[in-house]
Amino acid sequence: MKYMLLIYLDEAWLNRSLAERQQLYWAQVKVTDELAARGQYLGGNPLHPPSTATSVRVRDGQQLLTDGPFAETREHLGGYMLIDVDNLDEAIAIAARGPLASVGTIEVRPVREGQPK
Repeated sequence: MKYMLLIYLDEAWLNRSLAERQQLYWAQVKVTDELAARGQYLGGNPLHPPSTATSVRVRDGQQLLTDGPFAETREHLGGYMLIDVDNLDEAIAIAARGPLASVGTIEVRPVREGQPK
């Protein structure tokens, strides 16, 4: 089953030193490489900061653009991983094993395929 691991980081992330952020990044890459070797890693990337976002809405046929994230929150979506594992317990174990769970929040969500039901 496919799961999306959504990686949320708080504003303290950008206050960490570059060396600390790089250390966490390379530790997460190690987990990713292990998953890839087992054929369980399907893709993922870190994201640029929320200040680089553009939110798009269409209301009454009018396109509305807003610079920045949709909502002001303490945490922001910092990246994602798409994995293919046997069950939710395995997806949770992978999320907990990654170093970013120690400095942020990892949302584990099953990927729905096909039409809405």
